[in-house]
Amino acid sequence: MTDAQETAADSSLRTTGGAPPDDVEPAPIPLLEPREGIPPVIADEDSLAQVIAAFAAGSGPVAVDAERASGYRYGQRAYLVQLRREGAGTALIDPVGCPDLSGLGEALSGVEWVLHAATQDLPCLREIGMVPTRLFDTELAGRLAGFPRVGLGAMVEGVLGFVLEKGHSAVDWSTRPLPEPWLRYAALDVELLVDLRDALEKELDRHGKLEWALQEFDAIASAPPPEPRKDPWRRTSGMHKVRRRRQLAVVRELWQTRDRIAQRRDVSPGKVLSDAAIVEASLSLPVNVQALAALNGFGHRMGRRQLEQWQGAVDRAKALPDAQLPQPGQPVTGPPPPRAWADKDPVAAARLSAARSAVSALAEQVNMPQENLITPDTVRRVCWEPPKDVDAESVGAALAGYGARPWQVEQVTPVLVAALSASASA
Repeated sequence: MTDAQETAADSSLRTTGGAPPDDVEPAPIPLLEPREGIPPVIADEDSLAQVIAAFAAGSGPVAVDAERASGYRYGQRAYLVQLRREGAGTALIDPVGCPDLSGLGEALSGVEWVLHAATQDLPCLREIGMVPTRLFDTELAGRLAGFPRVGLGAMVEGVLGFVLEKGHSAVDWSTRPLPEPWLRYAALDVELLVDLRDALEKELDRHGKLEWALQEFDAIASAPPPEPRKDPWRRTSGMHKVRRRRQLAVVRELWQTRDRIAQRRDVSPGKVLSDAAIVEASLSLPVNVQALAALNGFGHRMGRRQLEQWQGAVDRAKALPDAQLPQPGQPVTGPPPPRAWADKDPVAAARLSAARSAVSALAEQVNMPQENLITPDTVRRVCWEPPKDVDAESVGAALAGYGARPWQVEQVTPVLVAALSASASA
């Protein structure tokens, strides 16, 4: 750490701690260059082997980050992986040139990985063979510690007193070669991640929340890969306008056609056809290419062949027998939407209202977002089908059965028992 960085780090935790002795908040320091300069991009196996050896020989936690090309390319693959560890410095690895990083992942097995918003990066890291066994999520730590803004730039500035340049977060990281300003930005993203981790650990410990955070981090590290989403086409933006089953079939057929094209061309599906255009076609049910071309999203710069392709998808959906049309809603698992509770089960609605108020008050008391204290879905499930005998043991078991961590069970059980008992006697 440079002298300037040490000076700023000494005044860490300024957001939640006290002001300096003279009550003057020091101005944040722009972080403009990595400590050892911008490292070369690793894109061949020999260079990768050297990086693996260096990081295996390093000490302490390893900062890890990944850059994707969301909005430009199909899927969520990594196009740059950044790492930093004491004794090894910073490495920038190109997963296009080095698509298998399992050797690096194995070399770092058992080492604590420090990531910011880990659940965003873990899927693309898993694809290239990098899976942590231990981790520290600085974004989640910020939430649990009660920071109002938990983006990496806000956390680095508020906790360590540095300003990160964030101008390249949404660029096309599949670009080759990557421009030097982008590489500088990428290197700086891991420059202070371990320093931030150390400061947040102290803050969590000071508020008695460190064990809570460690349980959350363990849950993230041990979670299996998510199941593939069922009927992903139903997430098309604007779907709330589509009511009839035949129209739903058009959305499905257009979405699936678009997805095949996007995957083949390796571009973001939105660059092939917008969600708005898909919904527009489903509502209009155009009878031919001319009618389709008159709709928003289809006429501008779209050739005859493309129009025929989309009209073919519409026609296939229109020709389906009724038995093959999708149902209006997805199968519901668990409780119905809360807005329907008052009609379906007024007693359960009263329980939910009492429980929500109790959880909200507790979240404010422990200074963290409600959804980090306990997931809203867990609260709904317990309120919809509460234990027969409402007591600490039964409610705690119900929470644990829905995946609540031990610290959550300990904190939330008393307030839920009180809320459920009060609503039952009302």
